[in-house]
Amino acid sequence: MISENIFRAYDIRGIYGVDLNVEVAHLVGRALAEYVGGGKTFIVGRDVRLSSGPLGDALIDGMVSGGLNIIDVGTVTTPLLYFATKYYGVDGGVMVSASHNPPEWNGFKILLDRGFLCMGMGMEDLREIALKGVFSEVARGTIKSNPNAIRDYREYISKRVDIKGDFRIVADPGGGSCTVLMPSVYEDVGIKVSVIYGEPDGSFRRHPPEPNEETLNELRRVVLEEKASFGVAFDGDGDRALFIDDAGRVVPNNVILALLSKHYLRRCSGAAIVYEVSCSMIVEETIKAFGGRPILSRVGHTYIYDKMIKENAILGGETSGHFYFQDIYGFDDATYASLKVAEAVSEDGRRLSEIVDSMPTYPQIPAKNFDCPDEEKFRVVERLAEEFKALGYETVTIDGVKVIMEDGWFLIRPSNTQPLIRLTAEARSEERLREIASYAEKAITEEIRRTCKI
Repeated sequence: MISENIFRAYDIRGIYGVDLNVEVAHLVGRALAEYVGGGKTFIVGRDVRLSSGPLGDALIDGMVSGGLNIIDVGTVTTPLLYFATKYYGVDGGVMVSASHNPPEWNGFKILLDRGFLCMGMGMEDLREIALKGVFSEVARGTIKSNPNAIRDYREYISKRVDIKGDFRIVADPGGGSCTVLMPSVYEDVGIKVSVIYGEPDGSFRRHPPEPNEETLNELRRVVLEEKASFGVAFDGDGDRALFIDDAGRVVPNNVILALLSKHYLRRCSGAAIVYEVSCSMIVEETIKAFGGRPILSRVGHTYIYDKMIKENAILGGETSGHFYFQDIYGFDDATYASLKVAEAVSEDGRRLSEIVDSMPTYPQIPAKNFDCPDEEKFRVVERLAEEFKALGYETVTIDGVKVIMEDGWFLIRPSNTQPLIRLTAEARSEERLREIASYAEKAITEEIRRTCKI
């Protein structure tokens, strides 16, 4: 029996032993084969979680029983799995991973030749096939392993990175999938690196698979101790990065995106760069200042990747720490992001802390949540969008509603996974931020009260 709740907005995800086990994995694999049709070739990879081995084996068996031919690349990062599907020219790939979720979670990220499988783009159909459990009789496919995927990835990206002079960094893969690339991926391009928590650890005993302020203390200490240029921490499957500058400060991901935008646009003036609706004003301002074409997107790697391809963009990014590169087929890759940040800093000649301090900063409020029933949250946001538009505000409604003012903005989005509405805001001064946030909070609470009759 399979629960429909594991089919999420962007992937399939659940708690191992509760709503995800080897039987479910086999069924997902068989349903995927039914959905795409037999005879195609897929690459399968897995992260370091303790459950990823048995789930990956069961998934592969299900896919093969449905007529798919499988290339198993073993334990890799999610970006490496994406890379391999394009580099080897196959029909798609599946990564067994729950990304930054706690260790007891796991799941499947599915990439087809036409893009990611997600809600609104095929996930509903896959879910219905899996729930029905009725499959065609087909000849079994084949399985083979590819032990060269990591080597081919390293060779490919090292040719696209140019480090000026001596450079030292500290990397914290946290025991996650990036451990399979370190320290070699930095040594390939001449970067000296100290790696902490560099052994694979599927239970994530050192710290959780999601890097944040609380998990970065050791990284910060080593950066300062070794006088490194910067430190970088990765999430469990290697698609998100968080940076520490040489002064031991966490660098906001918006600043990293602005830094990378400036770096890329120096070579490709006029190129498109994709950013999402919650990004800081510094991102759009930097793109425009250096002759780029800013492209606004919904939040989420599925949408950013789609925009990267459609707009032929050279770069993309999200406030969550996903960075996308045309260099590697438009996918997000935290390891490659760390290499390109090193390239940008080495070329600039200043310390990362000096570069950060030279950029404008705008105060933001952390995302604030408002309880709202699942069946009403989208209607509440739609009504707010209509109200703001009627009041004459400039609005963007590609993902919730973003209200843009001369000296700031606020964004109201319904959560895809929880009965919540989220508010984010930014302004050019603290005083104005308080005014904007207060106005938005009042509008949200009043509309929730009206719509839900609370």
